[in-house]
Amino acid sequence: MFSAPRDTLRALGRFLRTPGLGRRIAALLTAAIVLLLAINIAVFVLIRRTAEFNDTVDQTQQTRMLSQRLLTRLVDAETGQRGFMLTGRADYLAVHEEARRELPQLFDDLAVQTLGDPDLGPRMERIRELSDERLPLMDRTVLLARTGRIGEAVALVRGGRGKVLMDGMRAEIAVIDEILETRLQFRTRQTEWAGAVTVAANALGALVIIILAGVSAWLVRRYVLEIQQARDAIAALNASLESKVRDRTADLTRANEEIQRFAYIVSHDLRAPLVNVMGYTSELEQANKALDRQVAAIEQRAPKTLDPDAVVAVREDVPEAIGFIRASTEKMDRLINAILRLSREGRRALVVESLDMTRMVEGIAASVRHQTEAASAEIVVEPLPWLESDRLSVEQVFGNLIDNAVKYLDRSRPGRIVVSGAEEAGRVVYRVADNGRGISDRDHERIFELFRRSGRQDRPGEGLGLAFVRNSVRRLGGEITLESELGRGSTFILKFPKRLNLAEPGDYA
Repeated sequence: MFSAPRDTLRALGRFLRTPGLGRRIAALLTAAIVLLLAINIAVFVLIRRTAEFNDTVDQTQQTRMLSQRLLTRLVDAETGQRGFMLTGRADYLAVHEEARRELPQLFDDLAVQTLGDPDLGPRMERIRELSDERLPLMDRTVLLARTGRIGEAVALVRGGRGKVLMDGMRAEIAVIDEILETRLQFRTRQTEWAGAVTVAANALGALVIIILAGVSAWLVRRYVLEIQQARDAIAALNASLESKVRDRTADLTRANEEIQRFAYIVSHDLRAPLVNVMGYTSELEQANKALDRQVAAIEQRAPKTLDPDAVVAVREDVPEAIGFIRASTEKMDRLINAILRLSREGRRALVVESLDMTRMVEGIAASVRHQTEAASAEIVVEPLPWLESDRLSVEQVFGNLIDNAVKYLDRSRPGRIVVSGAEEAGRVVYRVADNGRGISDRDHERIFELFRRSGRQDRPGEGLGLAFVRNSVRRLGGEITLESELGRGSTFILKFPKRLNLAEPGDYA
């Protein structure tokens, strides 16, 4: 599960430890990414600072506007009061009352803006204290003027208390405005500084990007040139290698043909004396029969003149010797036929066609049904993937494997042979599994050799079947392996390309 990340980390470690242009490019790109990340973080911080400065500037402007609005409405209230006292006109009284209605909300809004401010909060409290004394004084003079007591109202105004209170509020508001103006100038300078630094950071980032892009382009160009040179060198080596492979393949093909011709010639040369031996053996057998008849006749006419050793030789020794000679010549004849079959198979042209493997193997299983029924065994053929290969070779391969599986079943338990298959990693894989005798570990490779067998030799055969199978599988571009445990059964694993590729039609592979 974790092998892929570990392999990746090991490969990365080897890459970092190996000097080269690729490592320099990776280091440069890493540095560029880190630098750009730092610039982006700095720009983000500056933008946040600029936004905070702008919010502070907006709040300062709003506070200034509120303070000026408060002063304006105080002046309007005072102007309306005095105009009504002097003229008695209702429009002046309306101005006073309108300003008087708006003042409480202005005081509340300004108190919220200056809440917690050590410079503005106390002054706002002072303005509210002065207004709490000034506004009732205004209301009293207006009430006196409305009731016709103008003299008392004028005397109250001439007392000068209202002017003192109004001058105090103007002074406090002026101080607030001055503080806000100073702050506004400072925040404006901060905003301008942050903007300038942001622009400088962006410009620096752009310059760094241009420099890194230029250096990266130069390094990548060198890297591409090196790769192209390496590819050219590999192409030249491949061309040379392909030429060598073609020469070696031609040499091997010629050698294989020579071996096949040699095997064919040797087989024919061996068959001629073998036929002679078999013929003379038959003649010896007939001669021995004639001698046996002569011995029988002598036994009837003059048994005392007959040597017992001669009787034993004619009736026991000679027939036994002839039997050994006949058995040996028959075995030699089978071996020669097998060698000829291998030679002919090696010289046969392969023909590629699409093979329904399920149907083919079911046909092979049906051909040995009488043997499996006699052995109380079964052959299970699972759905098999199709294959594009030489039909005759594939049939011979599976026929040999199934014949062997049936031949070496364990008679102590019901036999079961399973043929399965699947596509794995671009190849077609078939498995022929049985629960027979099994094969010892030391014989897993030996059984594929010519004339070599494994285990008890209580079944007929010359040890050529699996050698023929491996030779055929290799000709088809595949491979065969064995998984087996003595006493538990065997599984032969066949791996073929999905399609057998031949250089030309009728190629011998």
